[in-house]
Amino acid sequence: MRLILNLALLLLRAGALALALGCALLAIAAQGGRWSATLDTAAHFSPLWLVGGLLAAVLGALVSRQEERRAILVVAATAVILSGLQMAPELWARATQETVAPGGETLKVIQFNAWGDNDDPEGSARWVIEQNADIVLVEESYGGRGRFHKLLREAYPHRTACPRTRPCQNLILSKEEPTEQGDFADRPGERNGRPFLSVVYAKFGEGDRAFTAMNAHYAWPWPAGYQQAQSAALAEKLTSFDHDNLILTGDFNSTPWSFTLQRQDKAFAMERRTRAMPSWPARFERTGFQPLFPILPIDHVYAGKAWRTVKVERGPRLGSDHRPVVVTLTRVGR
Repeated sequence: MRLILNLALLLLRAGALALALGCALLAIAAQGGRWSATLDTAAHFSPLWLVGGLLAAVLGALVSRQEERRAILVVAATAVILSGLQMAPELWARATQETVAPGGETLKVIQFNAWGDNDDPEGSARWVIEQNADIVLVEESYGGRGRFHKLLREAYPHRTACPRTRPCQNLILSKEEPTEQGDFADRPGERNGRPFLSVVYAKFGEGDRAFTAMNAHYAWPWPAGYQQAQSAALAEKLTSFDHDNLILTGDFNSTPWSFTLQRQDKAFAMERRTRAMPSWPARFERTGFQPLFPILPIDHVYAGKAWRTVKVERGPRLGSDHRPVVVTLTRVGR
């Protein structure tokens, strides 16, 4: 029995050291995201390296000998400190984010990756209708075999979609009829392993009331380089739009502590209103496992300086692997 206990303790000590070392190395690698898109992939998962470092420190303190404990704590502290510093600016931005009382023209928007394998399109549509938003911007709009957005047709009679001549799954649903609709793509038609950019936009109102709503969907952070190419292409396209009154939403598949999204924030020259708001995962496709809470903030809403933030909320778990994001904006004095 004592032999088994000693073996178990040995495995726990080795596990604590391995966990601390792995998280520390990945946290160090994340710093290389300043120069490398490949290393920046590690930065997206900074919360995991931080939590892993904390777990390793606790485990090491409980089961390690004195001479081992110090080494484990030092390595674990490296993971915690580097990951914490990586996330700190975004967490501070959320803590200090300014909101205003609604005044003048108020606009409520929902950004939602409805997911191609949405297993509850009816419930998802019902929740969207209950929110009574002005505009709903959807990625993977074929979710639930297309039933999701079809169920919204009565509440949102106007829709902006990509032409049937090329693959695209973005959709803008609105109560008000757009004055102009459009879309664009980077390297249209080349989706297999290429940085295909899927974007639709709709303009609403006239004169001082005019604004544009735009919806985008990016590739995953890996293979490295594709997402960065999409971001650069979209930043170039945005130069032809009125930034002050623009609202840009999307599943950017990019976290705010990555250097990729930080560079994008500067390139877009608009304020990102979603601060440290995790939206993924709500569930996992193959296993059906539903985490207690999402981990990564990858769904974002940008708005130009003409808009003030009233409220930013995360929606509930629906039939998608993403949770929706709800943002209420106002144009003070309009």
